[in-house]
Amino acid sequence: MGREIKFSLVYRDMWQSSGKYVPRIDQLKEIAPVLIEMGCFSRIETNGGAFEQINLLYGENPNTAVREWTKPFNEAGIQTHMLERALNGIRMYPVPADVRRLMYKVKKAQGVDIARSFCGLNDHRNLELSIKYAKEAGMISQATLSITHSAIHTVEYYMDVVDKVVEYGTDEICLKDMAGVGRPATLGKLVFEIKKKYPHIIIQYHGHSGPGFSVASMLECARAGVDYIDVAMEPLSWGMVHPDVITIQAMLKDAGFKVPEINMKAYMKARALTQKFMDDFLGYFIDQKNRYTSSLLVQSGLPGGMMGSMMADLKGVHQGLNQMLETQGKPTLTQDDLLVKLFDEVIDIWPKLGNPPLVTPFSQYVKNIALINVMQEIQGKGKFEIIDDNSWDMILGKAGKLPGTLAPEIVQLAEKLGKEFYTGVPQDGYPDELDKYRKEMTDNGWEFGQDDEELFELAMHDRQYRDYKSGLAKKRFNDELQKMKEEAKGKPGKAKKPEAGKKDIIAPYMGKIFYNLNYFIEEKAIELGNKVTKGQRICYIESNYTYDEIISEFDGEVDEIYFNHGDTVSKGDIIVKLK
Repeated sequence: MGREIKFSLVYRDMWQSSGKYVPRIDQLKEIAPVLIEMGCFSRIETNGGAFEQINLLYGENPNTAVREWTKPFNEAGIQTHMLERALNGIRMYPVPADVRRLMYKVKKAQGVDIARSFCGLNDHRNLELSIKYAKEAGMISQATLSITHSAIHTVEYYMDVVDKVVEYGTDEICLKDMAGVGRPATLGKLVFEIKKKYPHIIIQYHGHSGPGFSVASMLECARAGVDYIDVAMEPLSWGMVHPDVITIQAMLKDAGFKVPEINMKAYMKARALTQKFMDDFLGYFIDQKNRYTSSLLVQSGLPGGMMGSMMADLKGVHQGLNQMLETQGKPTLTQDDLLVKLFDEVIDIWPKLGNPPLVTPFSQYVKNIALINVMQEIQGKGKFEIIDDNSWDMILGKAGKLPGTLAPEIVQLAEKLGKEFYTGVPQDGYPDELDKYRKEMTDNGWEFGQDDEELFELAMHDRQYRDYKSGLAKKRFNDELQKMKEEAKGKPGKAKKPEAGKKDIIAPYMGKIFYNLNYFIEEKAIELGNKVTKGQRICYIESNYTYDEIISEFDGEVDEIYFNHGDTVSKGDIIVKLK
């Protein structure tokens, strides 16, 4: 019998890569003993990423969810791991150092064993504090490489990052192949080099199925010395998610590795429970296109989980763009035409933007710029005329050092707009904030919670936490679910639809409207009669836990506002009408 390889079930990521929500606390507690009964998992990914935001959006306490969800695995001797985004913690934008430090103490106390920490830019400076704070809290630190494919992202490039995180004291290395575009042979070489230089380091491979490389990548990584492989299971395996444990177990067994047996009776029970959760309500939020693989992702390098949102984006602008083409006497475009244009645009601008690995949130930034460029081109306008603030932060270095070199045209545009590049340590730009949140909790008479876990949730997800405490979150979710059920039955929506020749700001996809994201920094919401200039932010739409800026393509005056702060829009709805 050959070397042993163990499996980790990425149950959190299975849901996040499929749709918008994850199971409720009661559902997680129901399936946990069945996953244990399967007998083949040494690790379970239980939380992190958007997991706790989702609980808040339900109106559930996320701290209760993590404690209840990890408890049975802790008792069974199965390690639990979370995903966190280094500088961004478990949200989409930077987190102060004192809040990051508290996160590990809270998660360890709640039963989470391993902190999988990644920086979307592979900036080792962002990972240094993650490693320090995780180990300080008694967690296993798993420093993570964001895998992508380019002339820059070589084995040598990644080994430079590995050298740094090992110097900082990481216990393990994870290869996070979030788009599944890592080439199998290259990944095998990377694992081999890590093991050769640092034989004591445990290596875990995480690869999505999207473009179709992942099974070959898993075999190459296994042969090169990987210790753990992340897997999924039906009905949420494959597609844009992860390969199924049954296939990977059979493949590795045939290759001579020692792998755990699968209790198939328990597998089928867990499969049935997951399907029951989908039938209950979760299926309403799963895009069926995520059930398919797509080789179109090989060149663009975009994560498979973004396919659904990209198609929604294109549907949202398709009609309006074709109306413009018709008025210009030009041939109209199919959605496939637009999709190819979008992929081509991503391929073109990615190196111009410094080759950021296309992982959350940087994949969203690159995709948004590409989409706006495509729309501008169809209108006969130039590229890069509209770039949102979050994307500028990435370009300017505020999130970390870009792997590649910015194109001269991007540098010149930044200088023309008076923007300053940042070369310091990213964390230094975000001062401590816990005292501010302590005061808010005291003023409101809120309990800090066991191990300060409630304080942590407010500091990490302040707006969602306030909505949870007020009961607004539960009401919004119930309203959203009702709307999804009605749409599934084919009932028409109540929102206004675009008309030819009108200056309409249209929702590119479904999500919640927010005119203000920061509780402490005033962001003026638009009002009737306001003058709007091209490139001005109208609002944000929250979708799949990102907050995308909705930018006006027109100059005009606000004539109608169709949605209130916190309302849910469907793709194609008019948010604001200008005159």
